[in-house]
Amino acid sequence: MVKSEAFDNYALEYDKWFEDHEIEYEQELKAIREFLPKEGKGIEIGAGTGRFSQPLGISLGIEPSKAMRMIAISRGVNTVAGIAESLPIVDGLYDYALLVTTVCFLDTPEIAFREVYRILKARGFIIVGLIDKDSKLGKKYEEKKSESKFYKNANFHSVVEIQEKLEKEGFSNIECVQAILPGDINENYEPEVKQGYGEGSFVVLRAQKHAAL
Repeated sequence: MVKSEAFDNYALEYDKWFEDHEIEYEQELKAIREFLPKEGKGIEIGAGTGRFSQPLGISLGIEPSKAMRMIAISRGVNTVAGIAESLPIVDGLYDYALLVTTVCFLDTPEIAFREVYRILKARGFIIVGLIDKDSKLGKKYEEKKSESKFYKNANFHSVVEIQEKLEKEGFSNIECVQAILPGDINENYEPEVKQGYGEGSFVVLRAQKHAAL
């Protein structure tokens, strides 16, 4: 289950991060757009304040924090209460599902991936954005998480760990892109989105549900 108490108490502070870190935010959006389908019905799980759903044109979000939902709704995103491990959605309804920095707040990401698989249409996509535990920023977050309101109880994952969990739940055709963020490079920084992982802190994975028999 998503640990939402801090997000209820500090929703505005969380939302302000995107204004204070405009370069990182734009790079994350750019990386997600690499894999976002051009058409089809999408949903964001762990939609937060709508900072991704709104610019990406995703009309429905699932979010356990009431304070965060209210901000997302104010941005025009239809956001309803729910958790990733028990989605209030019928089977086979969506063409794609987006989860951005959601998996680190879940006790059992496998259950969430199973739920996403259930609500996707045949050949539908799951798109997962995360801070790679093995990256420079991921290691910094891990070291400092006890001092953070939001990441105190987070469980960071490596790209390989998430790939394995996705495959275990039946997903295949896994691809990755990475966003090179300011914290990844000490000098001569140039924002960039590249294929694969291992250089950038923010990684987006896309995996596909198999075709119906």
